Amino acid sequence: MKSNTRSILIIVAIPFALFIGLIAGALLERFNEIPRLPTTNETTNPSPPDFSLMRDAWNTIKRVYVDRSALKAKPLTYGAIQGMVDALGDTGHSTFLSPDMVAQEHTLTRGEYVGVGLEIQMRNNQVTIVAPFDGSPAGKAGLRAGDVIVRVDGTDVSGTALQKVVQMIVGKIGTKVTLTIFNPDTRKLSDVTLTRSRITLHNVTWQRIPGTNTADIRIAAFSQGVTKDLRDAIGAIHKANLDGIVLDLRNDPGGVLDEAIGVASQFLSSGNVLLTKNADGKVSPDPVESGGLAPHIPLVVLINDGTASASEIVAGALQDQKRATLIGETTFGTGTVLGQYPLPDGSELLLATQEWLTPSGRTIWHKGIDPDVKVALPLNAMIVEPDALATMSAADLAKSEDNQLRKAIEVLHQEMRAPAKKAS
Repeated sequence: MKSNTRSILIIVAIPFALFIGLIAGALLERFNEIPRLPTTNETTNPSPPDFSLMRDAWNTIKRVYVDRSALKAKPLTYGAIQGMVDALGDTGHSTFLSPDMVAQEHTLTRGEYVGVGLEIQMRNNQVTIVAPFDGSPAGKAGLRAGDVIVRVDGTDVSGTALQKVVQMIVGKIGTKVTLTIFNPDTRKLSDVTLTRSRITLHNVTWQRIPGTNTADIRIAAFSQGVTKDLRDAIGAIHKANLDGIVLDLRNDPGGVLDEAIGVASQFLSSGNVLLTKNADGKVSPDPVESGGLAPHIPLVVLINDGTASASEIVAGALQDQKRATLIGETTFGTGTVLGQYPLPDGSELLLATQEWLTPSGRTIWHKGIDPDVKVALPLNAMIVEPDALATMSAADLAKSEDNQLRKAIEVLHQEMRAPAKKAS
C-alpha cells in the first residue's frame, strides 16, 4: 500500500477517463494520511479466490485459443486483475491502473496533459463525457457533459471496455481522431474531428463582469497550486475595489483534495469543508483552514452536471454553510475516497475505502448536489468564460446564451442590495 497518500476519486474512472489525454487523476490527494485496511475481524472473512480454477482457465486459453498472437501474458494478467476489481460492482470508482496509467495519472496535478481534453466514464454501459476542459480541442468543438461517444474513428465502441476506448482516443500530438457523438437531448448523431495537442490548464481565471462592479472567477480544475492562484485573483479583485464574486465551477472535474479545502477556506471563516466516512461508519471532519481572503464578500456559485468531486466538495461546503447561492444544474455525484495500493511492477489498485460527505452529512455519491436556483443552459449554448468577458460589453453579455451566468449576476446583485433594504 502506498504509504503517504490518501486519495478521493474525483470523477470516476480516473485512469481511464481523465482528459483523454487523458487521464490524470481525477484523484483528490492528501499526503501523510493512509487509508486503513480492514482487519479480518472487520470483514466477513471471505474465502480466497480459487487460484487453481484461474490457472486452469489460463492453461486452457493458452492451449486452444486460435489467435496465438493474442496470447500475451501481461495484457491477460492486467485483464484478470481489472476483472476482479470490476466484479466488486464499484463501477467508475475502484479500478486498476497499468504502469503507463499511473504515470499519466500524475499529469492532472501538474496542470498539463496531452490529448483532446475530455473526461469520460461509463454510465449505463455508454461512454459518457463527464466534462470537456477549458481551452481544449474538445471544449472548443462544443462537446458537452452528458454527450455519449458511440464511435471512435468509425469503430463502434458499444460494450467496449473504457480502458480500450481511451487507448483508441489518445495518440501523438498533431494527429486527429474522429468521435461520433450522440446527443441525448436532440437524439441525434454527429461526427466531431479533434486534433490531439498539448494542453496547459489555466486553473484560475477571472475578469470584471461588464457593466458591473463584480468579478467572475472560473476554476477549471483543482490542480496543485489552485489555492495560491485563487488567493492571487482575490487579492487583485480587492485592489480593483470590486464588491461581489460569481464563482464558476461548471465542467470542473476536480483535482487535489488539499486544494479543494484551500479553495473553500477562502470563502469560509469556520466549520468544516467536508466529512469522510469509513467502512465502520466513523465520520472524520476536514475543517476550514484559517486565513481566508474573502469570507464575507457577496458570492454566488455556478454548477452543472460536469461539476464533480473537488468542485462538489467546495460547492457543498458553501451551500451547507449558506455562504453562497448555487445556480445551474445538479452536479455529477462523486465520490469515494480511494486508497492507492501499488503492485510490484509499477501498476496500482485504486480501491474505495471511504466516502465523502458535505459538512451537514449529505451523501453526494451518485446523487450530486442540487442548485438552489435551477437554470438549464440552452441546447448548444456555450459557457461564457472570463477570457470572453474581457472583450464583451454589457449589451453583449445581455444577449449571450449563457443564461446561467446572467442569472448568477442577477441573484448576486439582488443579494447585495438586500442588506441595505433591510437596514433602511
